[in-house]
Amino acid sequence: MSSAEPMVTRIDDLQVVGERINALIDASASGGVVARERAEELVRLVADLYGSGLERLLTILHELGRLDDEALAALAADDLVAGLLLVHDLHPYDITTRVEQALDNVRPYLGSHGGDVELLAVSGGVVRLRLLGSCDGCPSSSVTLKLAVEGAIEAAAPEIIAIEVETAAEATSSRSPVITVDSLWSRLDQGAPAVAGSAPAVISGSTWEEVAGLTGLADGAVAGFLVGQTSIVGCRIGADLYAFLDRCGRCAASLATASLGRLLGGAAGDGALCCQACGAHFAVRRAGACLEEPELHLDPLPLLLNQGVAIVALPTTVAA
Repeated sequence: MSSAEPMVTRIDDLQVVGERINALIDASASGGVVARERAEELVRLVADLYGSGLERLLTILHELGRLDDEALAALAADDLVAGLLLVHDLHPYDITTRVEQALDNVRPYLGSHGGDVELLAVSGGVVRLRLLGSCDGCPSSSVTLKLAVEGAIEAAAPEIIAIEVETAAEATSSRSPVITVDSLWSRLDQGAPAVAGSAPAVISGSTWEEVAGLTGLADGAVAGFLVGQTSIVGCRIGADLYAFLDRCGRCAASLATASLGRLLGGAAGDGALCCQACGAHFAVRRAGACLEEPELHLDPLPLLLNQGVAIVALPTTVAA
């Protein structure tokens, strides 16, 4: 490519684009306060221009009678379009509806771990939830469930200020700040939060990462995966996928070669991973609780399907 040819960037990854815009604005600060203010004003004007265009587009569709419920649902289901509509306050669904839809999406995952979630209230940009059920005493179950729930909500409603989560066993709540990024996808003069795209986003001390090949596991299969610098083990029981850090809760050996068998006396679909190194068994549907020594357990990872792709929440401080 010659020096005269412009560089073309595909806007497939909203978060990466937002971070790049942030970096460019920061770089403009080297030219002084005036240069930075001009760069911010330029971004703001461009964002407002495209926001006005989107609003006019929706108005035209409405006037033509084409913006029916089916069309609105299709727009809301597209991550890119929905994100842009959110930034410009044009999303067809209010925040409560989007939060409820996010909870519906994670309920199958919560149910597979013996849990559920109840929406208590959405007020003033704060979502209040209560986690129900348990993972049969697994010490990390509450953290696992909270990560899955909070991650889904923040992706569906990035304008929220905080999430307060109650557990049935503990009358405590935790707040998780929403990531804010000053970029094209935010209104710089209002300090609005960035659009949640398909890229990994830091959520409650974790990052959501894609696990290539996990959805291709057959029923009863177990496999190891390297996600970034983190080794995980995944397995499938029926239609349900599960992921854990690849470390035996008893001997710390890899579980990539573990076998998956049915629990004796368990319900149909119950299964346990058997470590080939030490022979310990870990109940998959009970968040990796050890059958021989209940105080031991695997480290379960929140796992969701995003448009058919498996993504897991990896702790940012986990060792590979």
